[in-house]
Amino acid sequence: MIDVFVLGMISALSLVAGIFFIRFWRDTRDFFFIPFAVFFLVEAIHRFALLFFERPNEGNVWLYLVRLAALLLILFGILHKNYGKSGSR
Repeated sequence: MIDVFVLGMISALSLVAGIFFIRFWRDTRDFFFIPFAVFFLVEAIHRFALLFFERPNEGNVWLYLVRLAALLLILFGILHKNYGKSGSR
């Protein structure tokens, strides 16, 4: 029962963080915020999906691969910000 509560809280707070990053992007139009918004939205969906598994602590390999792709997107955003052609550092 506590697992369901914790997963629900993580999912809701990840959704809120994703919405904040979308708002930051909308205000600044800086691409740097997009990968973070996508990561937190994927994290919210991932935690919400875990609620439907019999044992939510174990999860599925495919769900973690999706999270890995989102983390790689953050890495791309950081590298693009530091080494990209847009001189907006």
